[in-house]
Amino acid sequence: MSTRTAGIVLAVAIRVAASASESSVDLSARAALHPIVLERPGPDFFEGALLGNGGLGAVVTTRPDAVVVHFGHNDVWDIRIAEDNREKIGTFQEVFAKVKAIPSDAPSLDTDPWYREYLRMSRENYDKPYPRPFPCGSLLLGFDRRRVELLGYRLDIATGMCAVNLLIERAPARLLLFVDMEADRLWARLVDAESKPIPNCFGRVRLIPDPDTPTDIPPYQTSGNEVESTLSFRQVLPFNRPVDGKPGVASEKDRAFRLSVRSSGRLVATERLDWEGRPETMGLLERSILSSDPFLACVQLDEGLAVDVGEPAGRVPAPSSDAFALAVKRSEDVWQAYWGRSGIALDDESLERVWYWNHYFLNCSAKAGVNCPGLFANWSYRRIGTAWHGDYHMNYNAQQAFWLPFSSNRVEKNLPYVELVERLLPVSRTWAREYYGLRGAYFPHSAYPVEMTMSPYPVPTWGWEICETPWTVQGLWWHYLYTMDDAFLRERAFVPIRDAVLFLVDYMKRPEAHGPQWGDDRYHVFPTVPPELYGLRPGFKYNRDCLVDLTLIKFVMKAYLEATRVLDIEKGEEETIRDVRDILDHFPEYPTAESPRGRVFVSVPGEHSEVVYNVPNSLMTVFPGEDHGLHSPKDVFDILVNSYRNHRNEGGNDLVFLNLQAARLGLLDLERFKRQIDYCLLENGTCTDMVMQVHGRYDDTTPFDFMRPMGIWFENFGLPVVINECLMQSYTGTIRLFPNWPLDRAASFETLRAVGAFLVSASCANGEVEHVRILSEAGSTLRLVNPWKCAVRVSSGAGATTASGELLEIRTKASEPIYLEPEPEANS
Repeated sequence: MSTRTAGIVLAVAIRVAASASESSVDLSARAALHPIVLERPGPDFFEGALLGNGGLGAVVTTRPDAVVVHFGHNDVWDIRIAEDNREKIGTFQEVFAKVKAIPSDAPSLDTDPWYREYLRMSRENYDKPYPRPFPCGSLLLGFDRRRVELLGYRLDIATGMCAVNLLIERAPARLLLFVDMEADRLWARLVDAESKPIPNCFGRVRLIPDPDTPTDIPPYQTSGNEVESTLSFRQVLPFNRPVDGKPGVASEKDRAFRLSVRSSGRLVATERLDWEGRPETMGLLERSILSSDPFLACVQLDEGLAVDVGEPAGRVPAPSSDAFALAVKRSEDVWQAYWGRSGIALDDESLERVWYWNHYFLNCSAKAGVNCPGLFANWSYRRIGTAWHGDYHMNYNAQQAFWLPFSSNRVEKNLPYVELVERLLPVSRTWAREYYGLRGAYFPHSAYPVEMTMSPYPVPTWGWEICETPWTVQGLWWHYLYTMDDAFLRERAFVPIRDAVLFLVDYMKRPEAHGPQWGDDRYHVFPTVPPELYGLRPGFKYNRDCLVDLTLIKFVMKAYLEATRVLDIEKGEEETIRDVRDILDHFPEYPTAESPRGRVFVSVPGEHSEVVYNVPNSLMTVFPGEDHGLHSPKDVFDILVNSYRNHRNEGGNDLVFLNLQAARLGLLDLERFKRQIDYCLLENGTCTDMVMQVHGRYDDTTPFDFMRPMGIWFENFGLPVVINECLMQSYTGTIRLFPNWPLDRAASFETLRAVGAFLVSASCANGEVEHVRILSEAGSTLRLVNPWKCAVRVSSGAGATTASGELLEIRTKASEPIYLEPEPEANS
């Protein structure tokens, strides 16, 4: 059965399930239709199969003479950090006054000697090579090419099982590898074409510490146990910075990791002849496998405080058939539950594949209880994964993958981001108080999962982006809206939201941002910097009331007001509520400009309409601001359409972001979207960041793929949210079905999550919406744009009723599904 034929069959199954009391669709089987396959050796890091459990990451690369697995972990970082120049950095008010004194007609601020030196000094900490993700080494399984041929691999995303395809003496065989979903281990087993264990074909096993390990940290330590057929090395990650190129003094805060491998066959150090015929002995981390018994192996990564990751080799489970089978079953259960949360079936194999692949990558790279993934998640090797420190950029990069968990009904995948916000809150409060002299919290532009006492990037360019504070806490409010979890709002979301609002209130009520000098009664965002544009300018040109600032501040202030109502704490928040309402009543207008296509939104007042953007600044009110969209009045919607049609983007930050904005407007060209995905697609199934055009920051000599070798771009795992928004939108509190999907193309989705804690399943075909099933988790009032334009039969456990009108409002009971379909007479 072809994938497309199977897709049509499963789409029918989902439509049938939508009319049943419970879903009968095996969504894991749907995921299994989309394996990632490479039908040749893939020795390059970016050709390798990606495995992971949310903490541990593994890249299975395939050489003609070996299988090499590179390991990384979200919790394993070079934790050293520079926090110099604290006194020289000064305060915001001091820097603001000096910048203000630079003549407004200067060609740029860089022409001022003080400013030029200040930029250099304030970047010194960030210019250090640390902190960064620290690669955890590699496992090599080598074989004799005279007996063994490597053909490629097949990765089953439904189970996380990678099968490396081999020919052993011309007979088909497979090396099965998977990462244990409940322990930081990788298991490997050699089987024949019928999955039966077969004799070992590997001649050697080797552990390889990362070749680019810095020389200014302690050297790794090796250990082994021939009785248990184990090899191991341990690497200390010092807390203190180096001194004169040598490791700093040891600290109780030092961390360490240990990579170990245990084989079912006996490991022995042997000699071999080099290319000149001289004998050479294997190194401490390489051994021959002197056994023809069936091959099994277990690789284990231990990490934590150095005092807890001791020098002797850790206890690695014996790689027996029973242990392998138990780990397989345990991991398959985790994957089965993960896939069961939601699924889609589309009459578009390409988009469906993108949806499932990126959900797979998200589960491999993020989970609660370990560090939130940085720019390149938990896959690293040598310098791969270390650009920009592999850190958190809080002006979309850190957030983008976490736009997905809500509508995809995998809300638990947002918890790593929640934990990141909680981790950043103390230093953000300190920076608001000590640098700005204001209340609340100012969240940094860049951050690390290490101990910080000041902003890592206090540079008055991107470090002065005000939008990053509301942007950082936005996902906490979404978490509440999509779950209606009052306990989460009270215990984890409200305090960071309130702290962000306190800072924004104080910042916008400063005398420099409000008063007669503005010629109006508005509270302005000043100074500020639009993301990835301009930096600071003489006279603060382009440094006020950025579109993204305004829309996100409005979002978070409204969220704060609603949160105080939900939590019934308005009395204790009276002063802040009064200030917030005052600001919202005197809020600046969104900036616009005239373009050849008509009036458009622009990123900042005074900007012309032909700017080549990096992040899609001109559509920020659509997303993430959620102030505008299909619900907007016609005059506003016309400006939005003009803004989208007029938008020019240089690429790199647009694959998810800009296409999501288009989907929210119902304007996304699905075929063009697929072509852009193909342009960015790597052999491993992930999408990299690619340049799209010049005349912004890039020119005709810029390599358009310069971001490709930097690492696996975690942010692009958010791609399925674009597809979700084509199938269903609910951000206004009203559900729209198939707002950016042609109804004549079959499509089905199962339990996508909507604002208000609704789980929605629906299908369309032949030009109309078919069955709809909605489960209310919280008993909220359901608001749904009528998908049939006729009377609707609403069935539930209480019986059947009829609803009509363009907007359906239906009372629901918690945990009770309801079913909607057009009244029979409407179709007669």
